[in-house]
Amino acid sequence: MHIRHLIDGHLVDSADGQIFDDVTPIDNTVVATVALGGAGEVDQAVGAARRAFGSWSRTPVQQRRFMLDRIADAIDARADELAELDTRDMGAPISDTAAITVPKSAEVMRFFGAWAENVSDEAYHRPELGVLSYTAREPLGVVAAIAPWNQPLLAMAWKLAPALAFGCTVVMKPAEQSPVTATVLAEICRDAGVPDGVVNVVHGFGPGSVGEALVRHPDVDGVAFTGASATGKALMAAGSSTLKRLSLELGGKSANIVCADADLDQAVPGSALAAFNNAGQICVAGSRALVHRSIYDEYLERLLAEARSWAPGDPLDPKTRLGPLVSTEQYERVVGYIDIARQEGATVLLGGGRPSAPELDAGNYVEPTVLADVDNSMRCVREEIFGPVLAVMPFDDLDEAIRIANDTPYGLAGMLWTQSLETAQRTAREVRAGNFWVNTFAVRDRRAPFGGFKESGIGREGGDHSREFYTEPKAVYLKTLS
Repeated sequence: MHIRHLIDGHLVDSADGQIFDDVTPIDNTVVATVALGGAGEVDQAVGAARRAFGSWSRTPVQQRRFMLDRIADAIDARADELAELDTRDMGAPISDTAAITVPKSAEVMRFFGAWAENVSDEAYHRPELGVLSYTAREPLGVVAAIAPWNQPLLAMAWKLAPALAFGCTVVMKPAEQSPVTATVLAEICRDAGVPDGVVNVVHGFGPGSVGEALVRHPDVDGVAFTGASATGKALMAAGSSTLKRLSLELGGKSANIVCADADLDQAVPGSALAAFNNAGQICVAGSRALVHRSIYDEYLERLLAEARSWAPGDPLDPKTRLGPLVSTEQYERVVGYIDIARQEGATVLLGGGRPSAPELDAGNYVEPTVLADVDNSMRCVREEIFGPVLAVMPFDDLDEAIRIANDTPYGLAGMLWTQSLETAQRTAREVRAGNFWVNTFAVRDRRAPFGGFKESGIGREGGDHSREFYTEPKAVYLKTLS
């Protein structure tokens, strides 16, 4: 397979002919070659997006909704293909990509098409001044959509759908570890009737490559980015010279608080899901479990039994729950953090390395890992590992749990397991995080804001929060009849 850029409606290779390999984490074999773009390809794509912006921004919202519905229908029609491509590209189990990633990507398209058509603007009447004012929302312009590798299709859909719905044009840059479905998505848009230049894809790397060129480009009006906090800081610096609008959904080290009155039949599997889903490669992962001391031993015993059911396996097998890490670099990072945890004095109660199954030797597999004897000063507890590693520590009262939960540079998510409404309300109010789940995990309403506090990001996605980013508000004042 060879993956090319899509610029102004055409699949093209890089002008200099450079390519890079797309490697599957299942066995680290090359599954595709990919055109390696640079500043020239970025300039072409941004130019195409700028030329297309005028007519697309004036396209009636009902017609844009129709296009988004057609895109969603095409995603559904190609669901099996897209699920397998995402699984091969980054290792998420096919059961997740087929049941969650692909259908939710289609749903996001339909949601934002309908939202853009039905949302209302504000109007204000000042009869004593003889003035009627209203707010007109105009499309932001050309948007760079830079998506992460952990959910290639869905994360890109969350950027592309509102951008198109609100009249922007887009240059997509998928992560170099997972480039395939972004190009397929762009082809789907073209085939659905989206005009040439409205949706473009340029493949490449970040600093000194396509990512940096997009962020610095003077004709890019906004950058929607999901990824690591360090990269987000670099994007802010690179985009500052043109005062680009930024939406940054960054890292996390979320606390999962389990109270003494928690229903462990729910809390234990919920904790495992929060820690091990997608091999821990999710930004909202509950990678710090804070457990009331009175139930700490029972929780650990039940958690270890639950974690053993998350045995690593071939992600193309529908029975597999835990696939490989996305790359050899990510594998080395995760096992390196586990080694650091041992050096810091943590006890590895479960896992800690590569699984013993010989059929998995060629891939980037790490066992589900549970750490105990940790405190909030350790690197394995403070830093985002992005792997199937759960650190468990006890607390004595809710004040202590909230203090530990907030003792982090991140603020993306939090979880709580309790049967007390008072505890739920207080903890949700006091934990400094942009998303908070009580007795559940990772449920998302597309109307609600999604984003983080502190180093977990700037801006929000969802409903009118996406509209805030992808449009510019203009105040218009009309003199009324006296």
